Amino acid sequence: MTAAQTDRRGWENILDADEHILWQGRPDPTLRFAFAGLGRTMFGAAFAGFALFWMTMAAQGGGFFWMFGLIHFAAGVGIMGGAALLFPYRARHTWYTLSSKRAFVATDFPVQGRKLRDYPIAPDTNLLLDENTVSTLYFGPEPVFRKNQNRARRVGFERIHDGRRVYGMMRDIQRAQRLAAGSPT
Repeated sequence: MTAAQTDRRGWENILDADEHILWQGRPDPTLRFAFAGLGRTMFGAAFAGFALFWMTMAAQGGGFFWMFGLIHFAAGVGIMGGAALLFPYRARHTWYTLSSKRAFVATDFPVQGRKLRDYPIAPDTNLLLDENTVSTLYFGPEPVFRKNQNRARRVGFERIHDGRRVYGMMRDIQRAQRLAAGSPT
């Protein structure tokens, strides 16, 4: 089997004839705590703390009425630690691929099943590289439709180890597309 055939195995009905895979990776599943989730963590701690206080006071009255507080305590603990624990779970079920034309994000969650989303890399695609110990490379917004509001969330390769290299590849794709269109780089 040639390198080109190996490159396309499993991608036969997904990639265009002139498209090839440049990079594949996965998010780093390490547990993390972000400053952005601090408010949610504090709310969860206050919620769980109040539920614990309520259960203690209710238990002094005797009986099993205090057990009604368990669901609130569990909800508070879930709010407090859920955001931090959710990312490692999501990371274990996520795969990234960069082709010569598109970025792919594949997920396989037990309830939702397998999903493959592709995001074209165009000359005007806004790229944002957030560099830390592990990098996150954002390449576009994705609309999120809620009950009474529509908003956009950032889409990208989250927490990858070779972010600068992948960013360079995406910039090369954009440069090649501009040259093919006859635009200066």
